[in-house]
Amino acid sequence: MMSDRPDELAEAAFPLPRPEADDHAGHRQRVRERFLKVGGDALEDYELLELALQLVIPRKDTKGLAKTLLREFGSFSAVFNAGEARLGKIKGLGETSIAHIKVIQAVAARFGRDRIDSEQPILSSWSQLIDYCRSQMAFQSIEQFRILFLDKKNRLIADEVQQTGTVDHTPVYPREVIKRSLELSATALILVHNHPSGDPAPSSADVRMTREISDIAKPLGITLHDHLIIGKSGHASLRGLKLL
Repeated sequence: MMSDRPDELAEAAFPLPRPEADDHAGHRQRVRERFLKVGGDALEDYELLELALQLVIPRKDTKGLAKTLLREFGSFSAVFNAGEARLGKIKGLGETSIAHIKVIQAVAARFGRDRIDSEQPILSSWSQLIDYCRSQMAFQSIEQFRILFLDKKNRLIADEVQQTGTVDHTPVYPREVIKRSLELSATALILVHNHPSGDPAPSSADVRMTREISDIAKPLGITLHDHLIIGKSGHASLRGLKLL
């Protein structure tokens, strides 16, 4: 029998939230307030990832999921660089949430590229360039070879991934590099590729390929500024190592 008491009718129509839900909402609010007060740099990786996941999964507690992702992939950046198949194996992530994670990754990549894609010579923002390359490539599971094409004032014309390969090899064709440089009217290049093993030390094949591209480019008035190798533990510069 239904009660005709107004308070019971109101409770049936509009049930009070469970205390657990209140706890989750309160925790989420506290994390957001702390972020606004101290900024992202002061947060632990799991806290910042938790906040990002709140955008992806707005009505669930994401603290546990954030910690699970960090344990699985090893770092904040590696979570966002993880492939869709690996993310799909994590309990709590579905197609929509994975798509949103990749959107956040794309936004971060665009922001990083914009920091070097300006009227300033790219050589004057070298630390931003390294940060950008690391964010794009350090945690990839396969090798990726990209080229930064520059104009005569060393401003960025284009940033292109020319080849992708396996876990330890990417086929690079020097004449294709030069062909694309001429198509873009580039007068300088910076080569970048990653070592999924984590060790950025150049191989003999890396050095040989770099010198071959330099030898073809030089007579055409195209300068090869550097070849950067990106690894999880840091980066290596062939010019800095006096190998170019």
